[in-house]
Amino acid sequence: MPPKREVPTYVMQQRSELMDFYIRDQRGRPAETAPHRHEYFQIQVNLGGDTVQHIGSVQRPFRRNTLAFILPHRVHVIPHPEDSDFVVINFSQTFLLPHLACDPMDLEEVSILQAPELSPFRFQEHLDFYLSEPDFAEVRQTLERMRALDANRRFGTREILKGLLLQLIGQVCGLYAEPLRELADSNAAQLSRRAALGRMSDYLRRHIDDPDLNLQKVAAATYLSPTYLTHWLRKEIGKTFSELVLERRMHAARNYLLNGSRPVGEVARLCGFADEAYFSRRFRQIHGLPPGQFRRQQRDPDTPQAAML
Repeated sequence: MPPKREVPTYVMQQRSELMDFYIRDQRGRPAETAPHRHEYFQIQVNLGGDTVQHIGSVQRPFRRNTLAFILPHRVHVIPHPEDSDFVVINFSQTFLLPHLACDPMDLEEVSILQAPELSPFRFQEHLDFYLSEPDFAEVRQTLERMRALDANRRFGTREILKGLLLQLIGQVCGLYAEPLRELADSNAAQLSRRAALGRMSDYLRRHIDDPDLNLQKVAAATYLSPTYLTHWLRKEIGKTFSELVLERRMHAARNYLLNGSRPVGEVARLCGFADEAYFSRRFRQIHGLPPGQFRRQQRDPDTPQAAML
């Protein structure tokens, strides 16, 4: 699902009428047709009209009687056909998990023993939550109650809505208990992050010569939000995005300098520096020598420094 434009991130007030919980069908507002992400949780329920869902880096079938569970900041899109029938539920983290003091970026790290409600959201990229007709009939009843209550809110309605939401999530968790436990035991979330790291590293390697390489481009290629990627890099490797790119560019520069005779200006260009002078300054800051002198010293380490000036 390569995004063809900048992937927007929506907040609740942009796609919902209330800031805690909102439910609608396909007539409520136009569905998003391009990859996007949002800061809140979302559940989509397919009542009719087989299609697919793109979530993260994978594509999964999204047929009738299937539910999709979407974590905050997860890039996704479900292209609904014109005659589709579906329901969307948006809700905030504080609505679902008021007891969980956790940054939205770290939800994949939370144990399902601590917050079993997160299970279908964490492993949506690995499972298709399809329900049989009898089980899906219960889902329909729950959705109807939610919509009726949300349209006529009063004191106590919020708590009933939360109970119904937990009932819906709990029903799916019960039906898919075994595969959810297996995924949790196999550290599927960690494997997904490693795959994302692999995609990011591959993209950096192939585009290191792009002087306009930036966080937004790499995040889009990695199917993550820029905010999440920034958070993840700091947590996983202890670097900012800029530090990581500079490190990769300097590594590439050393390889070019030591394994060829390209002019310094060409090395700068191949490493994503449009300005040779700026490249030389940054190289000297990191290695203590300008690029040309570094090359000569490494090739002939016994030559006195003064002789190379």
